[in-house]
Amino acid sequence: MDHIVRGVLNFRKNVYPEHKDLFGALADKQNPDVLFVTCSDSRIDPNMVTGSHPGDLFICRNAGNVIPPHSNETGSMTASTEYAVAVLGVRHIIVCGHTDCGAITGALDTPSLKGLPHVKEWLGHCRSAIEIVRERHGIPIDECLDIKYLNEAIEENVLQQVQHLRTHPVVAAKLATGKIEIHGWVYDIKSGSILCCGRDSLQFKEFEQYYADEIANLGEA
Repeated sequence: MDHIVRGVLNFRKNVYPEHKDLFGALADKQNPDVLFVTCSDSRIDPNMVTGSHPGDLFICRNAGNVIPPHSNETGSMTASTEYAVAVLGVRHIIVCGHTDCGAITGALDTPSLKGLPHVKEWLGHCRSAIEIVRERHGIPIDECLDIKYLNEAIEENVLQQVQHLRTHPVVAAKLATGKIEIHGWVYDIKSGSILCCGRDSLQFKEFEQYYADEIANLGEA
């Protein structure tokens, strides 16, 4: 805990004064452009990865970067998504998975979750991804998936959570009118690279390829 205390003291003494105007502007309102949904994993820092600042991202984190399908039962992700889209008016939603994800590792082998009933129930929202990988490789329903399928399952989970997101009425309405765009990312912790999907494509591409037009425009700026 010492480094946390030291960090707060440094923030108050050095960081906050340097950005005092920014924090003053954010004191009474926020206007983020992006809803960023990612895993609770301590190795993921959305602001560091995206080079963003306070006020830029509306961040939601949970085990497995899960977005449950819409239902009448209110949950934190349902409420946060509704608020971000309907009230804050975000124009982009990024669902960001990552390599070496413990949640998806657990979803591959649910018997290993014995004694963790809430974790097991939560990871039920990843089941469609696991079943797609199982079907693709002809693995019997009563067999756990080998860890060699982890990266494939991580990518498939992002795709499935994107599909879940589309079931939320407020998101569906904005998609139908072209007022919002959904992005699926998989961040590689070791290399720092990002694979991307979306824009009606289920095929992951390298970041530079997926955002080629945006990068070109940046070069012209």
